[in-house]
Amino acid sequence: MNCIKRILKDQGRTQKWLAIQLNRSQNTVSSWCANQTQPTVEDLFLIGKLISVNPKDLLQDNSKTN
Repeated sequence: MNCIKRILKDQGRTQKWLAIQLNRSQNTVSSWCANQTQPTVEDLFLIGKLISVNPKDLLQDNSKTN
């Protein structure tokens, strides 16, 4: 799972902005933000660079159970 949506919101950026920067469709970015699909590793690195976040910080570990 990723936390792209939260980080964009925290930075005051929109999904539309990210789509334009990456030259991707808004539907693609929306799908990533809703965790319906996941970006490629290459896209994670590009996103991280664009929003000044380490790519690993865009991911969240949901495998841990209580």
